[in-house]
Amino acid sequence: MSTETGTWRLLHRAKGPRPAPAGARPLRDRLALTAGLVAPFLAALALVPFRTDLSHTNAALILVVVVVAVAALGSRAAGLLAALSSAAWFDFFLTRPYETFDITASADIETAVLLLIVGLIVSQLAARTRRLEVITVTDADHLSRIHRTADLAQSAGSADTVVDHVRRELTDLLQLRACRFEYGTLMGRPPRLQQDGSVTAGRRPWDVDAADWPAGEIELRTYGNGRYLGRFMLTPGPGPVPPLQARLVAVTLADQTGAALDTAGPAEEG
Repeated sequence: MSTETGTWRLLHRAKGPRPAPAGARPLRDRLALTAGLVAPFLAALALVPFRTDLSHTNAALILVVVVVAVAALGSRAAGLLAALSSAAWFDFFLTRPYETFDITASADIETAVLLLIVGLIVSQLAARTRRLEVITVTDADHLSRIHRTADLAQSAGSADTVVDHVRRELTDLLQLRACRFEYGTLMGRPPRLQQDGSVTAGRRPWDVDAADWPAGEIELRTYGNGRYLGRFMLTPGPGPVPPLQARLVAVTLADQTGAALDTAGPAEEG
């Protein structure tokens, strides 16, 4: 399999990393939640001296900027909190009657509602942009593995060199205790890491989101031009099954190994 083909499959079938467990929220997100509550209050308070001269539309736009900043800094939850806080303090400080949560003018009600809606939308967009940045960093690491293997497959004098390289890559990528490669005939029916990144045990799919790896070794087969050439036998380490993105990279590395073995010919396979 070429590097371009492996990259295409990874980018089109991988998903983002698993969310952090509850209670493990990063410090950055906790600070953003605080900013989501406090920053709109401070911004609205700062606009109080100008509220008679500043149009309500311009004031709302300033608060939208605050929402965007908070959402870009932290999580989606922080952006949502900032949007709600902005709408509340806009009502309290910047619409008549001042220092109450009552609005008498219909135009001010419309502005407050629009502020809330726009704030919610932009917070979603900003948070999504941040998430995509995280996924891009992860993809860069995964893609570097694919490119390293492709370069080695083209330059290595022996397919065994590629096999050993991929065995080490799989051990690191999937956090394995051990990884070995078997040439030739299939023996037994161990659990299998499939081409789509799923895991099967026997004839049944394995729930990778709710369980650890199946017990025992996991096979990852390699093919060259549709012909079975061998399999990596994976001994899982402790902890849950790695994310789908990592599993798809593992499948791509196995495919590159199969391509190297197929090019080398029968003499290399024994």
